[in-house]
Amino acid sequence: MKVLLDHDPFRTLPPDDLDNVDHWHTGRWPVRWIEHPASPTPPFVSAYRCVFEAEASTVVRIHVTADERYRLYLDGQPIGRGPERGDRRNWFFESYDLQLSPGSHCLHALVWALGELAPLAQFSLRPGFLLASEDPAWNGRLGTGVAHWETALLNGYQFTRNAVGFGVGCFFDLGQGVLPGDAGWEERVTWVEAAAGPEAVSAGAYDQHGVVGLLHWLRPALLPAMLEQSWSRGRVRYVAAGPTEGYLRPQAAQDLAAEHAAWAGMLAEEGEVTVPPHTVRRVLIDLDDYVCAYPRLVTQGGSGAEIRMGWAESLYEGDVTEWWHTFHATKGHRDEIWGKVLATDYDVFHQDGEASRVFEPLWWRAGRYVELRVRTADEPLTLTALSFHETRYPLTPTATFQASDERFSHVWPLMVRALQMCSHETYMDCPYYEQLMYVGDSRLEILATYCLTHDDRLPRKAIELFNASRFPSGLTQARYPCRATQFIPPFSLWWCGMVHDYALWRGDRDFVAAMMPGVRAVLDAYLSYRNAEGLVVGPPGWNYTDWTGAPGWHIGTPPDGEKGASAILTWQLALILTQVAGLEVWLGEKENAARWKRYATAVAHAAQKAFWDEGRALFADDLNHQHFSEHAQCLALLSGLLEPAQARQVGQGLITDPDLTRATIYFSHYLFETYARLREATPLFARLGEWFELPAMGFKTTREAPEPSRSDCHAWGAHPIYHSYTSILGIRPASFGFKTVEIRPLLGPLQWAEGTLVHPRGEIYARLERTESGMWGEIVLPEGVHGRLTLDGEVHELRPGRQQVILERG
Repeated sequence: MKVLLDHDPFRTLPPDDLDNVDHWHTGRWPVRWIEHPASPTPPFVSAYRCVFEAEASTVVRIHVTADERYRLYLDGQPIGRGPERGDRRNWFFESYDLQLSPGSHCLHALVWALGELAPLAQFSLRPGFLLASEDPAWNGRLGTGVAHWETALLNGYQFTRNAVGFGVGCFFDLGQGVLPGDAGWEERVTWVEAAAGPEAVSAGAYDQHGVVGLLHWLRPALLPAMLEQSWSRGRVRYVAAGPTEGYLRPQAAQDLAAEHAAWAGMLAEEGEVTVPPHTVRRVLIDLDDYVCAYPRLVTQGGSGAEIRMGWAESLYEGDVTEWWHTFHATKGHRDEIWGKVLATDYDVFHQDGEASRVFEPLWWRAGRYVELRVRTADEPLTLTALSFHETRYPLTPTATFQASDERFSHVWPLMVRALQMCSHETYMDCPYYEQLMYVGDSRLEILATYCLTHDDRLPRKAIELFNASRFPSGLTQARYPCRATQFIPPFSLWWCGMVHDYALWRGDRDFVAAMMPGVRAVLDAYLSYRNAEGLVVGPPGWNYTDWTGAPGWHIGTPPDGEKGASAILTWQLALILTQVAGLEVWLGEKENAARWKRYATAVAHAAQKAFWDEGRALFADDLNHQHFSEHAQCLALLSGLLEPAQARQVGQGLITDPDLTRATIYFSHYLFETYARLREATPLFARLGEWFELPAMGFKTTREAPEPSRSDCHAWGAHPIYHSYTSILGIRPASFGFKTVEIRPLLGPLQWAEGTLVHPRGEIYARLERTESGMWGEIVLPEGVHGRLTLDGEVHELRPGRQQVILERG
């Protein structure tokens, strides 16, 4: 069983010899890394094993990690996977409590290092395996580099590049050699004594001269074990006799409908399927939802047969013959399959005729549709079982939301599912294409998480890792962990906003204070990108803002956002400067707060002078006043730095000007924030129509962008979860750590809305309902929490506990 530690058991372990300068003075583990003495260049897969005795029933706590990944077994039963994603200075180890009975036991681990074929989010320093017991007496039996460990290279794994999902790692070609699921596999590989590798040290370790070696800095895992549960849903949509090659193109006339029941029985673990010799079958399975899962296929016989398994989010329309055609192809209704194309790559399983084989890729797959392509040779092949084991972060919502508009009940599960599918060992932009944690995506995912669950471990990890990603310039990387360095400077500012969000919604003062040196470094870097007029000019990198395809915008970068002066980038800086000034006030740093306020005022003044267009009473995007967008107006309004009269003008233009470049799904979060500040329900609900249409289009999760959308599962599109609470019910933190609350409902066309929102001290419940004579509300606040409810301009003081408010109109 995995356990989470609140300390590093070896962080202050003393050295063996204080006079020996080669020994570490802090964080020196009592074991060493081990490796295969003939480790090849990655990619490769190895196994490690240790046979040991227990004299009596006992519980032994062990700490385990690997470079790059491991799966750990005790006496043949899986007990854990890892390590949790991080980087070299944040290399995590998992802890497990082994329940041992008297007698002989065997620990073994499957360990793999994929090198450049690994997911982009996976770092590697030096392949190897590490295990230590917390009880020093057990390290002689279990500790790597101390106890007797053996290792073997497994030749049943081959690797092919993934052309479709560029960031998610390779596909696997399995079975042309020994696999760990094969009968008697341990006797069919060559075991050798594991070689001792580098020392194992805790994060921040150094010797007496302060020298830090090129080693993994080990930290206790921050997150619970990822969910791994059987996925019991799914149905067979199509069975065909071919063709042998090419993408699957389901045609109703070619469907072998009579065979559906047999394949469905195998999928439901109620039977098996035998494919005759020299036969091809292509089977399309619909999982009935978006799923991230480890597939497991069990077969018998069929020497020379080949099975391919491919995953897709949906099928494509049009002439798709190569994977790059998918960038421009449309998908149409996501439930429909006839006449469309399933374009994917495949994991490949080879049969050697053994009585039974188990095929399990080393990494999970994602999507809704699964294709099985079976081609037999001279022998029949029996597929005994095909199962899917869903994996993700164990994010279980405890909050609720309901409204008089039934469309919310239909779209709400899609948004929650998208958030779950993009929550793993880190947040992810999308599980199918990249599996990378981007700042811009993660900020919106985290805000939704704060609303749904008390568990803020994944948000804290995201904030901390982005801080660790910063370069000497001060800017964070755009996505992290990631082997390919990328800078999206606006995302560095949004990371500062992420820290501000945490301070409001959770309020761990020590954690916020620890992030502030990084926040200040980002702002100082950004201030250096201003020109003589005080405007932000093309910070180096990709200045992505939104996926709008409007004139003047280039791959998401606003007009003049690459080299010139940009109103959008300038107003974003002004907004974040005001938020960070607020952070400094909360932390008691008055001098810093005053400094950021001065800069915010100066930046806003420069933007006013350069971008205000008197004729349109709006802010232009560029110095030539050729482009105008919702984005610029939103950021100017959200900064809070406009005079009231001008703010009214800008707000009116934002709502009524038909020629503004419109925000798409991602930036709509900031648009909705602006509507809430303006108290404008009509445009807010109108723009929510883009979400309300998703169920009728067959979506199971929220998409990345307007059609044609690359990704069908992008959790930045789940931000209306946050706005259901904060904009419609109007519940927002009013002070550090949500100690006070402000409620300003914006029901718009709704007759009523109610919800339970997660709060650090419990939950906030609110129900707001229109009556014939006005408005009725019931609010429940946690113990110790006070606030204000504003209804149609009337302010009502709120106290802890349950209270009702009635607004009667004259």
